[in-house]
Amino acid sequence: MDVEFTGADDAQWEEYDALARRAYGQPVPDITRLGPYADRRVALRGGRVVAGGMGMLVPQWFGGRPVPAASMGGGCVAPEERGGRLAAHLVQERVRALQDQGAVLATLWTASNGYVRRLGWEAPAQVFSWTVPTAALKQAAADTMEIIHGDTAQLADLRDRLAERWNGPWQRPAWWGTWQQERHPDLETYAFAGRGREPSGVLTVATQRTPGGRQLVVHDFWAADAPTADAMLAFLGRHHGRIPTVMFERTGLPPGPLLQQRLASVGTATARAWHPWMLRVLDPARAVELRGWPGHLDDEIVLDLADLDGAGFSRHTLSISAGMARLTPGGAQRGRTADVTLTMGQFALWYAGGYRSQASAALAGLRGEDSILARLLAATADREPWLADYF
Repeated sequence: MDVEFTGADDAQWEEYDALARRAYGQPVPDITRLGPYADRRVALRGGRVVAGGMGMLVPQWFGGRPVPAASMGGGCVAPEERGGRLAAHLVQERVRALQDQGAVLATLWTASNGYVRRLGWEAPAQVFSWTVPTAALKQAAADTMEIIHGDTAQLADLRDRLAERWNGPWQRPAWWGTWQQERHPDLETYAFAGRGREPSGVLTVATQRTPGGRQLVVHDFWAADAPTADAMLAFLGRHHGRIPTVMFERTGLPPGPLLQQRLASVGTATARAWHPWMLRVLDPARAVELRGWPGHLDDEIVLDLADLDGAGFSRHTLSISAGMARLTPGGAQRGRTADVTLTMGQFALWYAGGYRSQASAALAGLRGEDSILARLLAATADREPWLADYF
């Protein structure tokens, strides 16, 4: 019996919610929490829901500009239906629905990296959470910054100004704060500002019970500069003297050694690796047009880019000038040998600034002359990849 893919009505979504509980072995509250904001899709076999998932059209910052993206979440397949590529077909249908609404990128968090990688997705960065003794953060230098207990919604503009410095964060929609508070009812928000100045940092924290007692959990850590970061870490160190550890969620610290540089003993921090976020470029030309680019670059590079269906490669010319870029098929450079050849996964990783050096690009299989690869990487490496939003 064939499977039919369709947008879910309320009754079908309730049926899918029950299926997800069975498939995951536990409730998945976001299926109902995010349902009102999402495009809801289910797979039907004989009128019965056998798989489903949702996607949200949310811009993500790349190169300092918001790019419309399909953020995929809450997907699963009934246990009795697994093994027949239904998950891959469902992901494609869910993405297509949001691409029709304007998405040029697609993002998801998944532990099933293999099958989505075959569909053109790639992980731009490794993802870790960090746990550190509370006392170790007291080593961070406290300063004279003012700390303001506030409302996440009131700090959205500051958060966006800081988020645009990275490749990947959401331009969070208006409903984000309400949803985050529903997930973490005791979540508290703090702003940090120099005396007489506008806030330069945002921190959200909550407490959770652990086998050893309680733990302070950091969900958002946004700092404009080193003094702000120092003040935020010092605040965490003195937040509650009877809570032994602070855990920075997988989205709770920007990449780089910010935490380690401020610890007297790096060995006091424990890292846990998590499944990564993965990116797929749905419309390469529009994605290139809509993201930001370094204003000082003026370059043209010929690419052989894998076709979206994976059947072959097509010639394109990437032209960058004055903070703008275009990706055009063939063009005047059609007769030239391509400067660089990229699979769709490699293109996504490059787009996100995931290649931090020619050495990492070579290990990932990029082909091209060293000098040309250096020019290509310079176009996106001005910002590091970081998806600070877990969904």
